[in-house]
Amino acid sequence: MGIAWDDVVLIEHSGKPGDPTAITVNCPDKAGLGCDLCRIVLEFGLYVTRADFATDGKWCYIVLWVVPRPSSLKVDWGSLKNRLMFTCPSCMISFYLNQQSTASAPPPVYLLKVFCLDRKGLLHDVTKILCELELTIQRVKVMTTPDDKVLDLFFITDGMDLLHMKQRRDETCEHLSDVLGEYCISCELQLSRPECEVQQGFTSLPQEVAEELFSCELSKEAVPMSAASDTAKLKKATVTVDNLLSPVHTLLQIQCVDQKGLIYDILRTSKDCDIRIAFGRIQSTAKGYRTIDLFIQTTDGNKILDEETQKSLCSRLKEEMLHPLRVTVASRGPDTELLVANPVELSGKGRPRVFYDVTSALKKLGICIFSAEIARHSTEERQWEVYRFRLEESPEYPLASRRARTEIVDRVKKTLMGW
Repeated sequence: MGIAWDDVVLIEHSGKPGDPTAITVNCPDKAGLGCDLCRIVLEFGLYVTRADFATDGKWCYIVLWVVPRPSSLKVDWGSLKNRLMFTCPSCMISFYLNQQSTASAPPPVYLLKVFCLDRKGLLHDVTKILCELELTIQRVKVMTTPDDKVLDLFFITDGMDLLHMKQRRDETCEHLSDVLGEYCISCELQLSRPECEVQQGFTSLPQEVAEELFSCELSKEAVPMSAASDTAKLKKATVTVDNLLSPVHTLLQIQCVDQKGLIYDILRTSKDCDIRIAFGRIQSTAKGYRTIDLFIQTTDGNKILDEETQKSLCSRLKEEMLHPLRVTVASRGPDTELLVANPVELSGKGRPRVFYDVTSALKKLGICIFSAEIARHSTEERQWEVYRFRLEESPEYPLASRRARTEIVDRVKKTLMGW
């Protein structure tokens, strides 16, 4: 029953350099599959230029046209195909007999210890290597010693699911040592103890910092001056609901400014709100804007007729388009911290490549990171993944200066949003 396993995911490259690559997924459907696929595409640093979705609730057909961002990015297409195939439900008859089976166990977490001589951009360079090796950073603790050395503790999972093999662990440490060269003092990788993961779990933020970071409204202080035009564009985002066009589906129409991870954010929100996308078309960007048409249903196959449910869904989607990530700079005693937060999926997964983008922005600014950590923070509405970076003073960016803080927030937000 079904199709050949190799045909579940097809990747077709265009003959012209710079043209999008088409990724076609043809497999049994499951709740949130589109979100899961777009999450993997985002992990690989790919940008979705346009997309089509179709499902009857049992079988789905998805086409994503993607390009690397930046264009110089090297993509392991074979590995991407394997990751996407692993995410798709089985095409075998047993799948239909076990649709109510429990979800698979979360991947094991490993602890990577990297001890190095300190230098500018070191944390981003290590992060870049981990991304290239398809290792996902779940938690991190970075500490700088008084003698200019750095101990990086990365709690990671393996997208290839091979870290249980000694060869994969040894190759990871060897690759890190080779790339870091004389700066690398030691590198160790082992299975993390459960108590270590618990200690890294949640963080507490000062009330005034939490209020600024998680406020739904963009205050004047929170918006960089140079980003004012971008914010004005964002506020033009519209979400409308139409129940007249289709007898069995609710049409959701979205128009908004384009940004990195936009399609993932919309599908993540739909997944968390128990909304099934029966048909969808995401058009190419026109003058920096996206037009998205989604024919949706509830999980039991009904139209969304309740006005309060409609308002709640539209409000949630607009919030995700306006504030997919939160960024602020705050004082903590004598120290200055950069804080970045993103919503966590109900499944517990955070947003891909945030740590990579933030460390990249800080490296380009020439700002050193004294310490860093990733943890979770809960509000009444949802759970967040919070990235905290303790910054070092630099002549170019005196951290007590409001202008310097504004420029830091501006650069980090533009990097995260792909502007």
